[in-house]
Amino acid sequence: MKNWKNHALVLILVIIAELIGVIKYQFGPGTIVLLPMLYALIFGVLLCPKFLKVVNDKDMKDAGTLITVSLMLLMARYGTMIGPTLPKIIKSSPALILQEFGNVGTVFLGVPLAIMLGLKRETIGAAHSIAREPNVALISDIYGLEGTEGQGVMGVYICGTVFGTVFFGILASFCAAYLPLHPYSLAMASGVGSASMMTAAVGSLSAMYPDMKDTLAAFGAASNMLSGLDGLYMSLWVSLPLTEWLYKRFYKVKYGVEAPKIEISKVNPSEEA
Repeated sequence: MKNWKNHALVLILVIIAELIGVIKYQFGPGTIVLLPMLYALIFGVLLCPKFLKVVNDKDMKDAGTLITVSLMLLMARYGTMIGPTLPKIIKSSPALILQEFGNVGTVFLGVPLAIMLGLKRETIGAAHSIAREPNVALISDIYGLEGTEGQGVMGVYICGTVFGTVFFGILASFCAAYLPLHPYSLAMASGVGSASMMTAAVGSLSAMYPDMKDTLAAFGAASNMLSGLDGLYMSLWVSLPLTEWLYKRFYKVKYGVEAPKIEISKVNPSEEA
């Protein structure tokens, strides 16, 4: 009950965001999809101490510890979408699993750009993945969200929530219109571990292929769920070590000195509590 204010504010924001609903705009062959999650994020930012001051720093830290709990409800929702089309998903399971290796491309693209833009240890959190909920939890557990790595992952997480849905909705439509790819493959590709981005992409594809609507949603949800599951281990065992290695190499190239070592004094806020 000590976090009753946070829970009350979340309930109010969810109701307002859901009342606004999904807003779609046509953009060439694509569709810009604005989802309730985007509105909730914007409203939440307005409540922080720098604006309306409805919440304080302690409320914000307490809210951050509840991210992992909310993922349980999200994964349960995925399961209800996948079940009815499980036979088709099983036939495509190798493609769904192997696609996770494509996310490693984020590291090779993100690390050089981040170093070039002047980021330091923030690069580790920002470039090791697309920084969705499981990745935020991973960085929080290893480095702590109070450190520079935590700042990096949260920065990309917020940018992904604000711009990711719009980008994915348009990109999926353009790929379906101009590339010789099957809609099922595009639906699979949309499942990168973000429910909002996947929903925007599948929504655009469903508008273009209404007869495949249910199957597209199932493939997208299955791909997204697998990205959230095996993607976490991919980040832990492959992407994160690779990001650390590339960071040291590119840091030395740009600054001519060895990259500073991680500060051992950083402690996970949940451990302090």
